[in-house]
Amino acid sequence: MAATSADAEDSYRTYIYGEGEKTTKWRFGAPPNYDVVNKLFEEGRTKIWPPGSLEEKVQNLVKTWEMEMFHKVCFDDYKSVDPEKYTFSLNGRKALRLDEKRRIGGGYNMLLQTSLPEELRGYNPNVETTESSHVAFTTAFPRGFALEILNVYSGPPVIVYKFRHWGFMDGPFKGHAPTKEMIELYGMAIFEVDEAMKVVKVEMFYDRGELIAGLMKGLPSSSGNSVGEAPLSCPLLRNTG
Repeated sequence: MAATSADAEDSYRTYIYGEGEKTTKWRFGAPPNYDVVNKLFEEGRTKIWPPGSLEEKVQNLVKTWEMEMFHKVCFDDYKSVDPEKYTFSLNGRKALRLDEKRRIGGGYNMLLQTSLPEELRGYNPNVETTESSHVAFTTAFPRGFALEILNVYSGPPVIVYKFRHWGFMDGPFKGHAPTKEMIELYGMAIFEVDEAMKVVKVEMFYDRGELIAGLMKGLPSSSGNSVGEAPLSCPLLRNTG
């Protein structure tokens, strides 16, 4: 259930609750609740960074950035990035501004861009919407897709780090049955920040196949993929991801 108390807070993310978020427009109608994925993170992380360390600060920045990219509708509500300067690129592809990101669907579509032929993609960001991609992945990962920072190689203003994402495929994905297995994704990223620690440029490098191959490992279901029609008002879909 989404937190509604004025005193609510998340242990790893800022800019979700409080006075500064009273007018924020949330994609799924309310602030996201990360209790379930935080539990997955705390049980499965391989690093526990000291409070106040560079690694902890970077980890919290990246989690906050992901939250805003997935859940906030208006660019003016973004507080972890400078909306006027921000660009994102994946695996050396063309850097995208926020308005360009929105045109390709944002969220998972932004993170799963590919030049593979359409018949080999498994997941095709060109035909998915922000809503359909959110349903697909939160259905496959009902406990969420946790993130940890493994190493930080340089600090601000150019932050270079290695990360790990993981989750358990407890639900179906694109007509493939759940495997109940852990799926992991490793990668590198570069965050450039300004003097106010707002992100102005992101470059990420990873093999999307690590994620998609794991999700397609389950046997095809006879009923096909019907999860795309799940209602977005469902609290589970609203509060994970």
